[in-house]
Amino acid sequence: MGRAWKFGDNVDTDAIIPGKYLVYNEPEELAKHAFENVRSDFAKNVKKGDFIVAGRNFGCGSSREHAVLALKGAGISAVIAKSFARIFFRNAINTGLMVVECADTDKIDDGDEIEIDYNSGEIRNVTKGEKYRMDPIPEFLLEIANEGLIAYCRRMLK
Repeated sequence: MGRAWKFGDNVDTDAIIPGKYLVYNEPEELAKHAFENVRSDFAKNVKKGDFIVAGRNFGCGSSREHAVLALKGAGISAVIAKSFARIFFRNAINTGLMVVECADTDKIDDGDEIEIDYNSGEIRNVTKGEKYRMDPIPEFLLEIANEGLIAYCRRMLK
């Protein structure tokens, strides 16, 4: 369970982590600057297990993996959005950040306590007592996200 951090449509990678911080590769260092030009309170107040909730086309813009690393370093357990930029989606899965598509993100408000049950395909809004369906995640993508792409490939090659 975690808090929802609400964002709108077309959140680009430069909003997630400004380009001037691309000299860093450590998730914890990048996390200190996540969303600093969009929500200056984010880096100081985000907690491990929190969620990003957004509209359409989350992660658009450049193909930088730094955006994913910044969210991982901040402790975000998953990004829930109506849709994702394709390269952000792949970068997230490959580096172990869960990304979940859900048509009902408009029903989740900033600060709502939510939890995800990947087995049932359900997002629960504990604050409002509501449940939302999420698009199912294929088993192999769950495995890649849990292990990371390199570890997954090594295991599959054995």
